[in-house]
Amino acid sequence: MLRSRVDQILPKESRILVIGEMILDEFIWGKVSRISPEAPVPVVEVVRESFDAGGAANVARNLREIVSHVHIMAMTGEGPDASRLNDLLSSHGILLDSVLHDPNYQTIRKTRVIARTQQVVRVDREKRAALAPHHREKALSRFQSLLPELKAVILEDYDKGLFDQDFVNPLIHSARKAGIPILVDPKPSNPIAWHGVTGVTPNRSEAFRAASIPWTDPIEPPLEDEALLQVGQRLLNLWECALVLITLSEQGMMLFQPNHAPYHIPTRAQEVFDVSGAGDTAIAVFTAALAGGASPIEAAEVSNHASGIVVGKLGTATVSREELLASFSNESAASQA
Repeated sequence: MLRSRVDQILPKESRILVIGEMILDEFIWGKVSRISPEAPVPVVEVVRESFDAGGAANVARNLREIVSHVHIMAMTGEGPDASRLNDLLSSHGILLDSVLHDPNYQTIRKTRVIARTQQVVRVDREKRAALAPHHREKALSRFQSLLPELKAVILEDYDKGLFDQDFVNPLIHSARKAGIPILVDPKPSNPIAWHGVTGVTPNRSEAFRAASIPWTDPIEPPLEDEALLQVGQRLLNLWECALVLITLSEQGMMLFQPNHAPYHIPTRAQEVFDVSGAGDTAIAVFTAALAGGASPIEAAEVSNHASGIVVGKLGTATVSREELLASFSNESAASQA
């Protein structure tokens, strides 16, 4: 695909809404030079600490690198974690006018201890909380008021309580009625029926679990992986959607569409440092491209380029528009031959 075409299908002026659970990602960076005398564990000497926006907030950050207007709808509480997360999002230009506040909600924080480039341990602070009826009503009202301006919607499910069927159904119905793409990053542990969404973007493990098909190890080439092909077809039928894009780590991605042959896209990654957040990048760029008029295959190709860039970075990383465009050529393959 030519760089000019990528620029065309990723219009900067798109307005996209992300709905999901926000997470404050904390990174403790250090070095290991000895084992603790108290237990057989490494002693990490802390060099620095950093914070970033994770979960649905990381999807919003990835989108904001590509398009000008990104809204996020999520729950947040009070205290330093909530303030830090809101400040991070504001600093990236993400619009917080759809965020719901509840003083009793525990803002989710995930702390990763990293020695050089190796993650040593992760500590999670979270409390699963269902969306209260008055919050659901307020969220749906806000969604309806924002809908006429939107080019796409992303539902980012981390199964922390935000999404249930009563919340999901009117979101899907309204987006379909408005004629805009609505994409889902699912969590198989949350048994939501995503019927009627435009597309769903699970990773391989999530796809097998959602399809209730026993896990099998990947096969090369992926187009000969019978279990994977069965999973993709079953998910199309189960969710009654137009697109299933399964991310396959080092094998790239596989796109499934009704009445079309599966389409495999090999990975673009040159070197993999950290796969955390790669799924967030994939759905963000895939959705932005669909919103810009890309075909499903074009959107998947661009998304695969972005994912290949982000796994070469440490931490909850994003891909800039300039980096993404630079990964495509200005010339066609025929003219280069």
